[in-house]
Amino acid sequence: MKKTVLIGVTGCVAIYKTCEIVRGLQKAGVRCKVVMTESATHFINPLMFRSLTREPVAVGLFDDKPGDPIHHISLSKEADVFLIAPCTANVIAKLANGIADDLLTTTALATEAPLVIAPAMNVNMYEHVATQQNMDTLKSRGVRFIDADSGYLACGDVGKGRLADPDVIVQATLEVLNVKRDLVGKRVLITAGPTVEPIDPVRYISNPSSGKMGFALAEAAADRGADVVVVSGPVSLSDPEGVEVVRVRTACDMLAAVGERFDASDIAIFTAAVSDYRPANPSDRKLKKGADDSALATIELVKNPDILATMGARKHAGQIVVGFAAETENVEENASKKMAAKNADMVVANLATEGLAFGADDNAASIVTAAGVQRFETMPKSELAHRILDAALEL
Repeated sequence: MKKTVLIGVTGCVAIYKTCEIVRGLQKAGVRCKVVMTESATHFINPLMFRSLTREPVAVGLFDDKPGDPIHHISLSKEADVFLIAPCTANVIAKLANGIADDLLTTTALATEAPLVIAPAMNVNMYEHVATQQNMDTLKSRGVRFIDADSGYLACGDVGKGRLADPDVIVQATLEVLNVKRDLVGKRVLITAGPTVEPIDPVRYISNPSSGKMGFALAEAAADRGADVVVVSGPVSLSDPEGVEVVRVRTACDMLAAVGERFDASDIAIFTAAVSDYRPANPSDRKLKKGADDSALATIELVKNPDILATMGARKHAGQIVVGFAAETENVEENASKKMAAKNADMVVANLATEGLAFGADDNAASIVTAAGVQRFETMPKSELAHRILDAALEL
């Protein structure tokens, strides 16, 4: 699940830079929502932020939002971080003294999310003892300030008070969010979902893989800056934002698609549940009961290619190959054997029980490497995805 930054915007000429901040956070995979003071709307129309974020923009304390009579409370609970940029001396003073007389300050007082403030104002206002004391008060409460820059100000004065560079604000916000960007410049290839091996046009051999783990990994890797390609069997999941998804059906199709992209990848993660066998002679027409009983009763099977083993044998220096193993017994022992047999660097293993693994939103797993085993209790697959990436980067 994407993290949410609630962006507070106050009445300041530097407001145009907030558009760049929104874009920077979105590129990092962060969901942005905007709350504006009434004064801010005199500098920029809320429609601008609504267009950028594709989210409603909150302005009035008594905005008519159907089904949400206490808007400032719902906003405060959505935020993983509350960033105010630009933040005027007036709003800093209100926050320092617990004054909540509009939607922005009321939300700031109600939220339990970390508060990040990027001030912007005239140099004399910035250096005034009252402003400095107010900032010190907020810092003592754990508020993080992103220092204003020095330079030529909109009023014509020269000095400290310019809003910090948008990239600096974005990076500081991501640090507070604990969003890692350690995969920038890396290419990650992921297989996901089941494969489908046709018996005839209406019957097939497959398995219950939903693709959720692979897609969670793709979203996590993209959030951390990677260039991600997912080769997926048939699933009902939407494409993760910023991720290339290649749709395939059979194991042979998946092998071909992976083979085209494997050499260019830095990390290859094989989560797909590939069918081990396929019908040797699939029918091009529906086999009918009665007339085709013998063909339905006995289906000759042939082995499918082992995609993980094939790519493991082909990996180049510096490339990381990660396999997955769903087991019903001896989970870690079988995962260790699989890692050696397939020339993988790491295997993520889990117990395939009801309620976990296939189709579930949560999972527990053991990460097996040559260095040992890391065990993770049941957690959302979105969180487990980051643990898997962390482990891969430690190899």
